[in-house]
Amino acid sequence: MASNSATAPVLFDRALLGVRLARAQHEGAVTFLLDRAAEDMVDRLQAVSRSFAAAADVWTPGDGLAEALRGRAGSVDAIAFSASEALGLVPESLDLAVSALAFQFVNDLPGVLAQLRRALRPDGLLLAAMLGGDTLTELRQSFAAAEAECEGGVSPRVAPFADLRDIGALLQRAGFALPVTDVDRVVVRYASAFALMADLRRMGATNVLRERRHAPTRRATMLRMAQLYAERFADADGRIRATFDIVWLSGWAPHESQPKPLKPGSAKASLEAAVKQVKR
Repeated sequence: MASNSATAPVLFDRALLGVRLARAQHEGAVTFLLDRAAEDMVDRLQAVSRSFAAAADVWTPGDGLAEALRGRAGSVDAIAFSASEALGLVPESLDLAVSALAFQFVNDLPGVLAQLRRALRPDGLLLAAMLGGDTLTELRQSFAAAEAECEGGVSPRVAPFADLRDIGALLQRAGFALPVTDVDRVVVRYASAFALMADLRRMGATNVLRERRHAPTRRATMLRMAQLYAERFADADGRIRATFDIVWLSGWAPHESQPKPLKPGSAKASLEAAVKQVKR
C-alpha cells in the first residue's frame, strides 16, 4: 500500500506549523476544541466492546488526549509533532491509533493513513478528529471580500478543508474496512474578529499555507475585514459567529471476523417478493 507522497501537493509549511504550535503552548494554549474532541473520543471508544493493548496518539497538540485515554488502553505512546510526515511505526504493532485536530495540516493525508493502516494489527482501530467542512468559512469570506475591496486581489489565508466524502474515500483507499465519517459542528461566538484571531494564534492554527502572502497585512484591510465580518456574521447582540466543523473518521484494519457485504446474487429472497409480502 504505497504512499503517494512523491506527487502529493505541498500545501502547508510544517516547519512553520511546529513553530506556531510551540508558540501557542508558550503563550498558554486555547484548548476548548481539543478538550471537546478528547471527551468525545473517550465516549466513542467506550462504545467499542474490545480492549486495546497498545495505542498511539499521533500529533495531537498537548498531552490531554493521551492522558484521557490512559485507562482505555494498556499503553498510549504519544507521537510528537514532526515536520516530516513519516511516522516510523512498526508494522502491526498497534491495536489503536488516535489523533485529534492534527490531520488538517497534513500534506499527504493518503500516505499518513496508509502508514497507520500498516501499523495496526488485524482488527485494529483508527479513530481521529480533524477540522474540515465549513470551518472558519466566515473568516475566509470576510478576508476575501476585504482584500478584493482594499487591495484588488485575494491571497490564501484560510487552509482548504476536506469534506466527509473526501475523507471516507481516503480511508477506503488506504485499505481500512468499515470506514465511517461524521461531523460535529461547533459554533463559537466572539466579541470581534480580532478576538477570534487571538484564539487561533493560541491554538497554533494561524496561516501556514506555503502560498500565503509573506508581507504584513495592511491595517486598512484588517479593519475592513473585521467590519465586514461584523456586518455579515453577527448576532443581534453584536457578537460574531465562528464555525468549526470537527470531522470524525474511523476505520478498522481488516480481519476475518468483521462483517462483509453479501456477494451479488446471494440474497435468500428477492426484493419483489418482499414488496409483495408488505402489500398483503
